[in-house]
Amino acid sequence: MAPMEPMQALADLEDMSTEVEAAAVLDEEGAVVSSTLDAERSREIGRLTRELLASADGIRRRRVPSVTQVEVAMRAGSVFVVRAGGRAIVATTGPEPTSGLILYDLKSCLQGLAPDLEHAGAA
Repeated sequence: MAPMEPMQALADLEDMSTEVEAAAVLDEEGAVVSSTLDAERSREIGRLTRELLASADGIRRRRVPSVTQVEVAMRAGSVFVVRAGGRAIVATTGPEPTSGLILYDLKSCLQGLAPDLEHAGAA
């Protein structure tokens, strides 16, 4: 199966996951390659995602293997990040999302971007 384009993957994510309010795909360098947000907010969510992943890796005190998924729950909503194969996807939701389902959908989205990954985000 050929890899899906990031824009199509995000459109499919929005179709399958009604809890996702916004999402972005980051490349290996952490740059946003596709997003459901405007350009300014895309740059901001890319920067914050890179910082979140670096912080999560730092908490573990070792970078290999790196953190593959992060959930930050706040009263106003949640942020989810899944990383696999050098790429990452970040999504925001409203309060009290179905965490397992959101993570599954994000992993599926990454799998569609790189179908050669056996289990996106599994570690």
